[in-house]
Amino acid sequence: MVVSKTLIKELLSESDCSHSKIKKSGCDKPKPGNTSGGCAYEGAQISLFPYADTAHLVHGPHTCLGASWETRASLTSYQGENNTPLGYCTNITSQDIIFGGDKKLGEAIEYIVTKKRPKAVFVYETCVTAMIGDNIDHICKTAQERFDIPIVPIHAPGFVGGKNLGSKLASESILSFLIGTKEPETIHPFGINLIGDYNVTGDMWQYRGILEKIGVKVVSTLSGDGRIEEICQAHRAKLNVLVCAKSLVSLCRKMKERYDIPYISVSFYGKRDTSNALRSIVRALRDENLSKRAEHFIKEEEWRLEKMLLPYKKELSGKKAILNTGGNKSWSIASALQDIGLNVVATSINKSTEEDIELAKKYVGIVFKNPSIDQPKLIDEHGIDILLAGGRSLYTAIKKKIAFVDVNQEKKLSYGAYAGLVNLARDVSLALSNPVFKLVGEKAPWES
Repeated sequence: MVVSKTLIKELLSESDCSHSKIKKSGCDKPKPGNTSGGCAYEGAQISLFPYADTAHLVHGPHTCLGASWETRASLTSYQGENNTPLGYCTNITSQDIIFGGDKKLGEAIEYIVTKKRPKAVFVYETCVTAMIGDNIDHICKTAQERFDIPIVPIHAPGFVGGKNLGSKLASESILSFLIGTKEPETIHPFGINLIGDYNVTGDMWQYRGILEKIGVKVVSTLSGDGRIEEICQAHRAKLNVLVCAKSLVSLCRKMKERYDIPYISVSFYGKRDTSNALRSIVRALRDENLSKRAEHFIKEEEWRLEKMLLPYKKELSGKKAILNTGGNKSWSIASALQDIGLNVVATSINKSTEEDIELAKKYVGIVFKNPSIDQPKLIDEHGIDILLAGGRSLYTAIKKKIAFVDVNQEKKLSYGAYAGLVNLARDVSLALSNPVFKLVGEKAPWES
């Protein structure tokens, strides 16, 4: 698979993407300097790192590896050696730029396969190795024939675009080299693929468990807690479930065209959206008995959840919040916060698709695009009690002396599905009762 202008144009003009449907235009084309917030290589690496049974080899300078290594707390249940945090890199130098790094890459693959015995090797192309023209495809193909395990080239050099495009390019490699390469022993009548969730702090385990309770089998995941053998059999699933990751809609469309697998997009944040997600899945699988089981399960879980949330709802009633996450979380996390009794006054739509923006407006009265300017003003104007955002917004909360909860990838507990909502309510309650947010903004005794 070669990253050509044609492929990039196709991925940026995805027919099933909301940009194309609503704006009649594709995603923004890469512009010089725009990759400073995360390049295509980083996006590809983040998307695929949760495959713990795979060795992830960065073919480039060691600084490329360091830039995004262990960026998310993606948990795994893999019982073998977890290859993700080991940090394999060919460490391309000035001499390799002159003479080429092909030999170095071949030797690195041989070392990893013979010493570590992974189920597969992902080879990530970077800006340097793309520009000097190393023949990664040939080296990977030769190594795969020699060692008889998948050696997958990931063509997503940083200069082609941002993280979103890198995620799409990573899925192209998975579709080209892995999906459909192995047949399962049995085909489950209600088998699904979970696509787009990276199992940050175990989110995916929350809804994988409830899916199995109603009789739905997760055939494969891309890529939270993923396994190479499972993704190779993903073409035999009955449904693709896109979980809050619009960047992978191209993969779902292509699997629909190639393998006749329909897809739906859902969110598992909050009580309402989790129940709606389960209903959407069983509805798409078209089985009456499965639907009855799902409704019975939803009724029991919602009753149990409301009982657990009751003390938190009393405490949080009347409290005002601002949400600053962007993307699909602009509405999915807002829904969860409303389910625990918070009044979500405003939400950031930074990096959100047109579809996400429309959904966010349905959940929240105020949407804003420029957090650095709008966020402090909204806190003052509306008497906000708590800010829920990524780590960079902590300083805003400290300056304004309001409570703060990190709801991005740096969070410590899962907020997914029914059980995760209780975790979210507990963290919000603890933050609001924590005196540190008011004290930390005060002057030190010797400054008064």
